[in-house]
Amino acid sequence: MLEVIGAGFGRTGTFSLKAALETLGFGPCHHMLGLLERPEEIPRWRRAAQPGRTDWDEVYRGYRSSVDWPGARFWRELAAWSPKAKVVLTVRDPRRWYDSAAATIHRAAMDASPAPTPVLAEMRAMSREVVWDGQFGGRFTDAEHAMRVFTEHNEAVRREIDRDRLLVFEVAQGWEPLCAFLGVPVPDAPFPRSNDQDEFGALLREHVTGATTAPS
Repeated sequence: MLEVIGAGFGRTGTFSLKAALETLGFGPCHHMLGLLERPEEIPRWRRAAQPGRTDWDEVYRGYRSSVDWPGARFWRELAAWSPKAKVVLTVRDPRRWYDSAAATIHRAAMDASPAPTPVLAEMRAMSREVVWDGQFGGRFTDAEHAMRVFTEHNEAVRREIDRDRLLVFEVAQGWEPLCAFLGVPVPDAPFPRSNDQDEFGALLREHVTGATTAPS
């Protein structure tokens, strides 16, 4: 079971939160970008997007925390499956969130050009099923609809998770509120400031280069 569940959408500082949680001893932390390095996990998330029971023990085997999509789509199920886990909701101004997501992760997922590797093709399919069709009903390009989904999601998390179990968090707040919430000391190091799109680009280049140069 998980110890920390990140309920915030992608592009709300989730990659920084991942790094912070791992620094604090709550790793490994699941994040969508990690699926590029562990593609065997992708089919589990595609199954989770389908009707029926999901084996969360299988999905999260080896992990102590989760942030970002695809996990954030299933925050209710995860909170019930791990009833002692703390929940962190990363938040951001809705318009700034939308503009960032539209220019980065949505554009990458909806790229109509052929995927350079089978893993990337599978990643695109999974993100569409779980996030862009599953979370946004295929209407992410309707900015008002997407921002409404974002706002209603955050309101539902605030409403349904007990206050003593929930931290509403902006990564600009740094270590203090996060460490106080998790009951751990503040590290003697700067709070991580990571950009998941930059990391995605680096992983993508590494993945494609590795695939094209691997011996036959």
